[in-house]
Amino acid sequence: MKREIIHTLDGSTTIQIKEWDECYHSKHGAIQEAQHVFINNGLSLFQNKTISILEIGFGTGLNAFITFLEGKKMNQSIDYVGVEAYPISAEELVSMNYVEELNAGDHKGIFEKMHQCNWEEEVDVSDNFTITKRKQFFEEINDLDLFDLIYFDAFGYRVQPELWSTAIFQKMYNALKSNGTLVTYAARGVVKRSMIEVGFKVEKLAGPPGKREMFRASKLE
Repeated sequence: MKREIIHTLDGSTTIQIKEWDECYHSKHGAIQEAQHVFINNGLSLFQNKTISILEIGFGTGLNAFITFLEGKKMNQSIDYVGVEAYPISAEELVSMNYVEELNAGDHKGIFEKMHQCNWEEEVDVSDNFTITKRKQFFEEINDLDLFDLIYFDAFGYRVQPELWSTAIFQKMYNALKSNGTLVTYAARGVVKRSMIEVGFKVEKLAGPPGKREMFRASKLE
C-alpha cells in the first residue's frame, strides 16, 4: 500500500496510508497525541521508577523518542520494547521532523540510533534507556508478566478490527505485570468490551486534540 508523508496540525509529520485514509498518528497533531495519550496518561504514572514498556506499533519511533525525553525529566530508567511488523524505510525516517519540533537537537543521535539499531537485539541508547525492537505481528506476542506499561498504538479499528479483538487484548493482559497499565487513543465501545472481557478495569479519559475520549486499562490482580 502506498504511504506518503504529511504534516499534522501541530506541525509534526506522520505517515498516511492513502488506500485506507489512515495515519500513523493523529492528523490533529502527532506530537500532541503522543504526549497526551502515552506520556500524560501513561508514563507519568511511574515517576522516579524503573519501568518496562511494550509499544504495540513502533512505527515512526515518535512514542519511543518522546518517552526517552520525558523519562529523563521524570527520573526514570526505562526498558522499552517496540513491536512492528512493517518497519518504515530510511527515506521515510529522514522526513520525520520530531527532533526539530521537540527542540531536541542535542538528542538527534538517540533518535537515529533507535531506528538504526538491529532488530531483535537489546540496545542501550543511553544510561537510562534500553530499547529492543521486535519485527513481529501482534498476534505472535506471547510475553507473560513482563511489562509495567503498554502503549497500544495499532492502526484504528475501522481499518484493522482484528488488532482490537478479545484475543489480542488477552495477550496484552498476559504481558502486563500485576497492577500494570495499558493506554490507547481508542474509545470505541467494542474495544472496551473486549478489554473488560479479559479482566481489565477500563477508564474513559479526555482524549487528545481532535478526539473526545480515550481509554486507560489496568490489570488489577
